[in-house]
Amino acid sequence: MNGAQDLGGMMGFGPIQMEQDEPWFHHEWERRAFGLTLAMGATGSWNLDMSRHARESLPPAEYLTSSYYEIWTKGVEKLLVAAGLVSAEELTRGRALMEPAPIKRVLKAEDVPAVLARGGPAERPIEQPARFAVGDRVRTRNMHPQGHTRLPRYARGKSGIVELVHSAHVFPDANAHGQGEQPQWLYTICFPGRELWGEQADPTVSVSIDAWESYLEPA
Repeated sequence: MNGAQDLGGMMGFGPIQMEQDEPWFHHEWERRAFGLTLAMGATGSWNLDMSRHARESLPPAEYLTSSYYEIWTKGVEKLLVAAGLVSAEELTRGRALMEPAPIKRVLKAEDVPAVLARGGPAERPIEQPARFAVGDRVRTRNMHPQGHTRLPRYARGKSGIVELVHSAHVFPDANAHGQGEQPQWLYTICFPGRELWGEQADPTVSVSIDAWESYLEPA
């Protein structure tokens, strides 16, 4: 979707301020927000793509005025209500008003290191052969879906070269909306800076993005 989270190439937001020796968390509540997001994701009540979509679908004014972990927390709140685990009234009051709803799994503290080390592999088997090969010239589709997508807005309708052919991976555009994993071949596409930003762009700049097969067509 074309939301406030898709900032690549947009002007007017000023330079990125780099913080030297930036800590993992600036406040204790951020650590708790991260832990809550991890723990609730491990329950199996939603998937990673649903989690991303919950955050990116926040109203633009709210998204742009919220800090990183505020966005994470608001995303979890949306998912909790959508899954029927809490009510909007309970969030407002800050306390439970009914018996807890059952969940599929519980992530215990002693299991967290192993879970983080394992990650969330999205590679899946697929019988269909890859449509493109390394070195092929491709063009991204000029698409503006209302739902979740991993194709950045600035890279739509642009020509690039296939750098890598990955295996098939879960298709996030479907998985974010409960439509199943629908795995597709995944590619790394390299775009010249001038293809993305025009003739004024630095000619030495190139940008590589990962793109699913349905995002691409032969150039």
